[in-house]
Amino acid sequence: RRVSSVLNRDVKQFGKTHMFDGDEDTCWNSDQGPVQWVTLDFPRAVKVSRLLVQFQGGFSSRLCTLEGCRTGQELAKISQLYPEDSNALQISFGSNSSVFQVQETVLDKLKITFENGTDFFGRIVIYHLNVLGERL
Repeated sequence: RRVSSVLNRDVKQFGKTHMFDGDEDTCWNSDQGPVQWVTLDFPRAVKVSRLLVQFQGGFSSRLCTLEGCRTGQELAKISQLYPEDSNALQISFGSNSSVFQVQETVLDKLKITFENGTDFFGRIVIYHLNVLGERL
């Protein structure tokens, strides 16, 4: 797991691990900037089918670009998502939803780029980030 930045470099309080710890009181908080991102490297190939993300309202992204690849390949665009600016857990679905969808893709690496943030300074706050699918 890698992230573009951490607020004030305070990884203990705002680090990337807080997106995955299941604790309602912790979060990843990026620093300022027009574009933020999270990269996930999987130990073996996975078939990604859904993405779950919970932003803090006012610190979300209006556009998320998903890119992925197999080991040794270059990242390629998979999907674009248009999350709501809310505190709710948002779940992507397959082709059933035109607003928030993820195409099923086999990959070893996933990069989620958060663009067009709702915060004036470009900060992103994520309480939960989960990738659903199956191991191959």
